[in-house]
Amino acid sequence: MKKQLSGIVAAALVVSATAAFGAVKEGQFSISPVVGGYTFDHRQDLETSMVYGIRGGYNFTKRFGIEALFDYANSKPDNAPKKDVGMFRYGGELLYHMWPDNNFVPYLAAGYSAMNIKGDVYGNKQRGAFDYGLGAKYFLNDSFALRGDVRHILYSISDRFNNNFEYTLGAYIPFGGAAPAVQPVAMPVVAPVVPPPAPMPEPAKIVPPAPVAPTANLSVSPVTIVKTNDAAATLSWASSNADKCSIQPGIGSVETQGSRSISPSVDTAYTLTCSGPGGEATSSANLGVTLPPPPAPVVTPKQAAAIERFCNKPAVVTVLFDTDKSEIKPKYLDDLNSLGEFLKDFPKAKGEISGHTDNVGSAKYNLKLSQRRAEAVEKYIEKTFAVVSDRVTTKGFGETKPVASNKTKEGRQLNRRIETNFTCE
Repeated sequence: MKKQLSGIVAAALVVSATAAFGAVKEGQFSISPVVGGYTFDHRQDLETSMVYGIRGGYNFTKRFGIEALFDYANSKPDNAPKKDVGMFRYGGELLYHMWPDNNFVPYLAAGYSAMNIKGDVYGNKQRGAFDYGLGAKYFLNDSFALRGDVRHILYSISDRFNNNFEYTLGAYIPFGGAAPAVQPVAMPVVAPVVPPPAPMPEPAKIVPPAPVAPTANLSVSPVTIVKTNDAAATLSWASSNADKCSIQPGIGSVETQGSRSISPSVDTAYTLTCSGPGGEATSSANLGVTLPPPPAPVVTPKQAAAIERFCNKPAVVTVLFDTDKSEIKPKYLDDLNSLGEFLKDFPKAKGEISGHTDNVGSAKYNLKLSQRRAEAVEKYIEKTFAVVSDRVTTKGFGETKPVASNKTKEGRQLNRRIETNFTCE
């Protein structure tokens, strides 16, 4: 391949020694011997090989031409046995010359050809192949140019496309074509030399003063309003050296100075934009909108009494128990229901129900008994008034916190009780 290219370059130098600059011409025929490399698709298992070819062309115009082509390559399979595989390709291409009037002429090419690959494993079946690529011609003179080409060749074998690549160097030998037109040489006309008239003095230029940049100023008062039906604030603005102004959002064009009442429903950033011959100026003002406070809750006298009794302090609920018992007697349900109604009316109230005993029995037993009494009251409240369990905790204190003397029957009765301690927001 190196010997082929050396021969082409040597021939180009010999021809260029006696010829002038050339370019692509309309109506010109050409012949081009080429040599280069041919790379097969990796799925074909064929080695890259030398390729030899010939091109015969004709230019319809300086930009568009066609070429008939013939290529031959001799390759070998990548795997044994190493038997020769011949490739023949013949067809035609359409060429588009990008800069036909230069000595360096790049071009685009696309075409269609028939392809035969002959060998023991490939048979001798003809296939159609599409190709496209780039090329360039470098004219050493009117009758000789060097050329280089790269082509991507696609064709199908067994219902799959193969991608081959061909890259060549060669000679481009044009002949025929339209001769360049000879432009007549115009003889210069010698006119008498007339001295120019003396220049008139230029009048003094009056430079108008530069326009003054406008100013803009926007303010809002008050800067915060409460969101009610009659809540409003006042926008005030002023500008100078401006002929038009606008306020956004929602207001639009305004006079160059003035004020306006506004009552947006959400926080709003207003922008004043004023323009004049000297340019544009802007100013901004922000108005905050807050929600009105919620109305105070209406508390009935009954609820007020419950708050006074149960909120934020220990309270004794009149639920007394028999000795060694945790069952709630019906006669105490009215007072216990007062606690349930309170928890239902004030859903944010949370607290503790504590159980207590007298000193009859052991301290360890009384501690467990007091816990059962507190849990009995808690279960009644949850079931009767649908109070969620995480709002109420229970704890037994046994006989450790008496409210009366355990030496009398009446005192021991008062000590067998429950107490509550709730916090209210």
